[in-house]
Amino acid sequence: MSRSAHPAGPRHADVMTEGHYSAPAADLNVLDEKVWARTVTRDADGALTVGGIAVARLAEEFGTPAYFLDESDFRARCRAWADAFGPDADVFYAGKAFLSRAVVRWLQEEGLNLDVCSGGELTTALDAGMPAERIAFHGNNKTVAEIERAVEVGVGRIVLDSFQEIVRVAHIARSHGVRQRVQIRVTVGVEAHTHEFIATAHEDQKFGIALADGQAAEAVRRTLALDSLELIGIHSHIGSQIFDMAGFEVSARRVVQLLAEVRDEHGVELPEIDLGGGLGIAYTSEDDPREPHDIAKALSDIVTRECESAKLRTPRISVEPGRAIVGPTAFTLYEVGTIKPLEGLRTYVSVDGGMSDNIRTALYDAEYSVALVSRTSEAEPMLVRVVGKHCESGDIVVKDAFLPADLAPGDLIAVPATGAYCRSMASNYNHALRPPVVAVRDGEARVIVRRETEEDLLRLDVG
Repeated sequence: MSRSAHPAGPRHADVMTEGHYSAPAADLNVLDEKVWARTVTRDADGALTVGGIAVARLAEEFGTPAYFLDESDFRARCRAWADAFGPDADVFYAGKAFLSRAVVRWLQEEGLNLDVCSGGELTTALDAGMPAERIAFHGNNKTVAEIERAVEVGVGRIVLDSFQEIVRVAHIARSHGVRQRVQIRVTVGVEAHTHEFIATAHEDQKFGIALADGQAAEAVRRTLALDSLELIGIHSHIGSQIFDMAGFEVSARRVVQLLAEVRDEHGVELPEIDLGGGLGIAYTSEDDPREPHDIAKALSDIVTRECESAKLRTPRISVEPGRAIVGPTAFTLYEVGTIKPLEGLRTYVSVDGGMSDNIRTALYDAEYSVALVSRTSEAEPMLVRVVGKHCESGDIVVKDAFLPADLAPGDLIAVPATGAYCRSMASNYNHALRPPVVAVRDGEARVIVRRETEEDLLRLDVG
């Protein structure tokens, strides 16, 4: 079927749905700079380019689906965070967002530290040359083997998440004859304005030790009593995809109050606090993220004010941006397969990926943008739902968006802001092959995580 002959789906003007979606842009060919990586633009023919390379060329060379990461943008965001907080604070990139050996090297070159939360992430970091002293190790249930490795290589800090872990880390550190630097993760009772599965500072959840009933104070007592542990500070993390700084203000106030109690009881002023990450990015035009310098000033002002009130020396601040760095720097490129108009509802656009390469829509009801990127179109907009190829009705990539009514099989569409938690949470559901991550910079593209093959799947199937 020719593109011009494709039956048009429902139009914005005559469709009402129960979903949440933005009205179509006046021109669907215009890219919203907020949601795309910084070197993304359209060429003279209307095709999307990143790092000076057209997506058609990228699709031909690397296939679809695939993640394309703007290396220049990634590095620039690393520098922006480092510059914003300056030499008197520490920026730890949250590796869970997306980690590879290439990313570790970029982080090291741009002066950032690294936060890991598994043995695999630690192995990747060390293999790529990140100095162990610049690594923080998180996790609510670190195994003995993971703690052993972290202590052996000399990670800069282990974040203690439970009373059992205090004893476990102390025992392992003593057996190795070292004094391990640690922080205690506390839950401060802040309800971040985010999805309940990614809000992490209220009491009813698996992370941290609660402030409210005195458990955090008891954790401090036990840690200070152990010679093999050096307590350097308190850690707090209130959630993810947060735009409102009010939650950080409440969290900082409660953490500083704990620091004052520690001083009063033990005569010790802990030198550091880690306020975690969770700062939001623009997935759609309605999102309005803050710049690193604004965030740094706000957090510094909050901590300084609270410490002055408590008559404490201002501790060294650490933050852990992950999504805020890598999220905006990548997009996922798909090829359109089938198109199904549902009269009076919407048009279903199926692509060659889905929940195996982006589980966030199904998991968190996350919202994304989408654009036709292999060409421009003067056709009027139609309301679409972009779905994957998996055997699940919940296999949705973009719940509600607008694409041109002449969209056709074989067109390339792209979903921006997929650098965080897409490849890192990707799966082999339906024995799908996880897509590659391709770094693009200054007219050159190279694979930094290769596409899985059927041989990879069979190699693990030893039955």
